[in-house]
Amino acid sequence: MKYTRLTKEQFDSLSQEFINFLATQSITAKEWESIKKSQPKVAEQELDVFSDLVWEGVLSKAKYLENTSKQQLFLFRILKSEMNLIVVKITNTGVDISTKEGYAWLQENFASDDVTFYTASKDFSEDKKLDIFSLIQQGAVITKGQLYEFFKGII
Repeated sequence: MKYTRLTKEQFDSLSQEFINFLATQSITAKEWESIKKSQPKVAEQELDVFSDLVWEGVLSKAKYLENTSKQQLFLFRILKSEMNLIVVKITNTGVDISTKEGYAWLQENFASDDVTFYTASKDFSEDKKLDIFSLIQQGAVITKGQLYEFFKGII
């Protein structure tokens, strides 16, 4: 398995896609129930393969990622062979931008001396999707990039 197995909730929300996945392998609902009971390892492998397929699709479409901590906002833009990063760092330790109030403070004070911006670029390794997945495992979420583009315009 290249990534991680989807959660039960994710499988539930993708139930029709999973049914289609099994159908491409000529596995009926009845056969699937039998496989789960009599060959649990085979069933686990099927769940893993499906999970990897879903992750591959999601990661190939990701264009922006965000990761927010108390004092920093990491904004990633995914390009063909590299990713660009904007870091928004808050030096006012009384502000926690991971809260609603702190985020509102940032919206009003992004041009203040308490806010510092950093930028960087990094080439992807041989496995771009795994690089993106690693950021997601560290807490990043896929976004539409509004914050990245907003701060890019400021910098």
